[in-house]
Amino acid sequence: MGKKGKKEKKGRGAEKTAAKMEKKVSKRSRKEEEDLEALIAHFQTLDARRTQVVETPCSPPSPRLNASLSAHPEKDELILFGGEYFNGQKTLLYNELYTYSIRKDAWTKVDIPNPPPRRCAHQAVAVPQGGGQLWIFGGEFASPDGEQFYHYRDLWVLHLATKTWEQVRDYVYYNDVYTFDLDTSTWTKLSPSGTGPTPRSGCQMSVTPQGSIVIYGGYSKQRVRKDVDRGTQHGDMFLLKPEEGREGRWAWTRINPSGAKPSPRSGFSVAAAPNHQTLLFGGVCDEEEEESLQGDFLNDLYFYDPARNRWFAGQLKGPKAEKRRRRRGKRAEPGTADKQEVEGPGAPEPLEVVREVVSEAGTVVTIKQVLAAPSSAGRPASDDDEDSPDEAGVPTVEPRPRSNAMLAVKHGRLYLYGGMFEAGDRQVTLSDLYCLDLHKMDAWTALVEADPENQEWLEETDSEEDSDEVEGAEGGGEDDEDEEEEEEEDD
Repeated sequence: MGKKGKKEKKGRGAEKTAAKMEKKVSKRSRKEEEDLEALIAHFQTLDARRTQVVETPCSPPSPRLNASLSAHPEKDELILFGGEYFNGQKTLLYNELYTYSIRKDAWTKVDIPNPPPRRCAHQAVAVPQGGGQLWIFGGEFASPDGEQFYHYRDLWVLHLATKTWEQVRDYVYYNDVYTFDLDTSTWTKLSPSGTGPTPRSGCQMSVTPQGSIVIYGGYSKQRVRKDVDRGTQHGDMFLLKPEEGREGRWAWTRINPSGAKPSPRSGFSVAAAPNHQTLLFGGVCDEEEEESLQGDFLNDLYFYDPARNRWFAGQLKGPKAEKRRRRRGKRAEPGTADKQEVEGPGAPEPLEVVREVVSEAGTVVTIKQVLAAPSSAGRPASDDDEDSPDEAGVPTVEPRPRSNAMLAVKHGRLYLYGGMFEAGDRQVTLSDLYCLDLHKMDAWTALVEADPENQEWLEETDSEEDSDEVEGAEGGGEDDEDEEEEEEEDD
């Protein structure tokens, strides 16, 4: 019995050791892959400095293997791309492109902007379509020590007539629906009846009190002609509801809410608001042209009431306007003339209009009522304004326009964190935090402020402090030989 027990313990110990080793190997593998991806991204940054095609007559390429050599479909030329070389210490990867003229017995190095990342052991084929094309698929990237490997599965085409590289991106949008059972921890694919949303990404979902699912918005692209895609920002809305008397069966219905609808956009955020309403904030509206993409970032607020199938625009009443009106009312009490002057047709009554709408729609309509009420802008000046002479100069506290913000609602308060916006070529990522009382709808409160101007942004600059890995992957030459001699002397 004693020996048997020892054997069982030994067996369990070996299993634990094997499990630990497997976990370590898996963790190390993920770390290595991340390191290689970062290295590849850095090389692509270096390649991005090329802005024009440069053809330079040169001596034959340096030694290499696992490159591709293809016959030009239209000319008496050979095309050499990529490859690798090991010098005993470093593995060098290439994405250089050379052409060899068969008639002239001459080599030319062709530098073309935006080439594929460095690689070897890829597949290449040249075809005559479109004035000649060289297609590149997959391949391998290795770390300078030759112990880590990254395998590509991308597809590129070199247009030989125009000498331009193009990455062929395959994007697939889906419109399938799955449910996850919290009790059994299983996924089930649904097959709803009716016509649902077209395939898309970036749509937002919310739940109605009856257990139905509301789908709003999204983004998708379509190929309008060769090499040209056109993006679509969807503004349609659908309801996915369970069929009565048919357990597990669902049906799609397209809905067309009334009210003040949000403009088409993507990157907006949603959260569950009080009274089973859905809150929508911000986003970006892209203006897309063939050669450029500009975004108009938003910070507006909308509420959707599923019980009434209606959108409401969320606008703030503002605490200052209320305070001013109270002072006016108090000052008008002593004299009837003053009271008539305040309440006459020449003076707006924003608060009274707001109250009328509130009694009509409850909490959410508090939002819509301010939309219907006129602002104080353009109102004739009066003696009452002397109570707050610099009131108009008080800056409004509100989140700056942004997309992809994070929202949460707790105790009737909306919390908004972070997001991003673009300033020229710069992408600014935010870390501020704001709060809004959804019952009062008076003003935003800045809990954490952040100055985007102080955020670090690294421009692409020529660096003389490239690492040995970067130098090694850019190709072999006299500099590498000098480095090797210095390293041997150091050893």
